[in-house]
Amino acid sequence: MIWMLLGIMFLLLFLGYPIMVPLIAAPLVVALIFFPELNPMVLIQQFSIGIQTFVLLAVPMFIFAADIMSSGKTSTRLLDLVGSFIGHIRGGYAITTAAACALFGSISGSTQATVVAVGKPTRERLKEIGYKDKQAIPLIINASDLALMIPPSIAMIVYGVVTGTSVGELFIAGIVPGLIIFLFFALYSYFLATAKKLGNERKATWKQRGRAFKKAILPLGFPIVIIGGIYLGIFSPTEAAAVSVLYAFLLEVVIYRDVKLSELPKIAESTAIVTAAVFILVAAGTALSWILSYAKLPQEITEAVLGSDPSATYVLFIVAVFFFVGCMFVDPLVVILILTPIFYPVAMDAGVDPIALGIIVTLQAAIGSATPPFGVDIFTAIAVFQQPYKEIIKGIWPYILILVAASALFILFPEIITSYQYFYSE
Repeated sequence: MIWMLLGIMFLLLFLGYPIMVPLIAAPLVVALIFFPELNPMVLIQQFSIGIQTFVLLAVPMFIFAADIMSSGKTSTRLLDLVGSFIGHIRGGYAITTAAACALFGSISGSTQATVVAVGKPTRERLKEIGYKDKQAIPLIINASDLALMIPPSIAMIVYGVVTGTSVGELFIAGIVPGLIIFLFFALYSYFLATAKKLGNERKATWKQRGRAFKKAILPLGFPIVIIGGIYLGIFSPTEAAAVSVLYAFLLEVVIYRDVKLSELPKIAESTAIVTAAVFILVAAGTALSWILSYAKLPQEITEAVLGSDPSATYVLFIVAVFFFVGCMFVDPLVVILILTPIFYPVAMDAGVDPIALGIIVTLQAAIGSATPPFGVDIFTAIAVFQQPYKEIIKGIWPYILILVAASALFILFPEIITSYQYFYSE
């Protein structure tokens, strides 16, 4: 049955159908052939059940807020602020790029949005001080992975919906791993710049820093309001998403006026298109998960791969491998929707913390997004920077190794992920 399921999905993908078609058609065909006693309406109901979760309301609002901020000059203000303080040190502007990706990730929750918003201005500045495209573009692509690790993260929301895990806790738990990865990138940027004798910007005066801080203080308030509000229990992740839209509107339309009121319908249309795609994927993934569970395939697959009594560390290692490889070929949300229901039950039986599992899954989604052959961020970068595929992936492997090393660190020491529990509880 599993081979028919996969065969239908790959055939439809090969024929050029969008990913939601294989996700919908494959479980329907398998159910009709292998379970003729099953009422098809039961499977159809799963599509509806999949998008009835209240927390999914956060997705369109976070996307809308990110689209508004992307249309303005938020990323430029963040770049100017960080660059004014560290742009003069060796590798400082590369570190600035990683920091800007992390900060914008706390606004957008999307690696692709971060590549677009931060990538354009940073690439030009990096080239001005001596960086080549093979050094600048891989940094931008992989630093954008921080957008999935630092809240709000759409990947974390989808994982939370599939497993019933607290999205608020996932958001808080992603902060420390995200900062550790940023530190790794910063160290690599410093040593690369030193070895290659790459340039840096002039040291800014305190007056220039003050001006940069004044311009960026309101965008910096975005993550403080969202993360702080969730951490202090002032509002839920869904309510935080609504606050983020209001904050983005006031910032870009009312205060800075970088976005005109007349542009909002077009921005909303873009948000609606992306949201529709995400919701269709979630609905189809729920139905697929249900038919997999009905057929008891997760038990068969996990026992064949993991054995009868795997350790928590071994489970996390296998999960990392499967999700990493999957996200190299398919959109990360699709991989999360397909593989999570398979590995989640056995991970719980092995004593894995669901939050730790969620962060490991999210990290693999981030790495796979930037990894050849089909990482989605690579193709976003091709469109943004107008560079051929082979040029985009030059220099990408050191960053992949850094992210893999970070994964190994978190798998061996999951306490790093769950350390947030000492300070936060819902």
